[in-house]
Amino acid sequence: MRRCAFTGHRPEKIIGYEGRIIVELRKEILNAISDGYRVFLTGMSRGVDLWAADIVIELRRYNKDLKLMCVIPFEGMEDNWPVDWKKHYNMVLKQADWVQVLSDRYSPDVYQRRNQWLVNRSSRLIAVFNGEPSGTGNTIRYAREQGIPIHMIEV
Repeated sequence: MRRCAFTGHRPEKIIGYEGRIIVELRKEILNAISDGYRVFLTGMSRGVDLWAADIVIELRRYNKDLKLMCVIPFEGMEDNWPVDWKKHYNMVLKQADWVQVLSDRYSPDVYQRRNQWLVNRSSRLIAVFNGEPSGTGNTIRYAREQGIPIHMIEV
C-alpha cells in the first residue's frame, strides 16, 4: 500500500510558522513521491491538512499519477469556518480524485475516527506537531501503535 496521510494543527496553534511548515510539507511530499507514493489522504481541516492538499494539487500538474483523497469527518464540517477557509476547502474538494465522508453529522468522537481511518489506510504519515496534547498527538501515537512510519515536522 503506497498511501500517505497528513496530520497537523489548525493555524491558530502554529501562528508564525506557516511559511516554514509549507516549505517542509512540500519537501516531505516530494520525498514520499520519490519513495513511490502516489496517493495522498487529507483530513480536510483548516491549516496543515488543506496546505498539504494544495501542494499535492500543485504537484499533480507535473505528475498526473498523483491522486488526492479528501476524508471529511462529517457533513458540514466547514459550516462555521471563516469565508476564506470555506473557499479554500471547496476549492480542494473540487480538485479531489476521491471524497470520503465518514458521518452525516457531528459527534464527539468524529475527528478521532477520521484520524484513525486515515492511519488505517496509509503506510506513511506526515505530521506537523508542536508537542502539545492534541488530536495531532493522538494520531501520531495511534500511527506508532500501528507501526506506520511517521515523518515529523516539528514546530
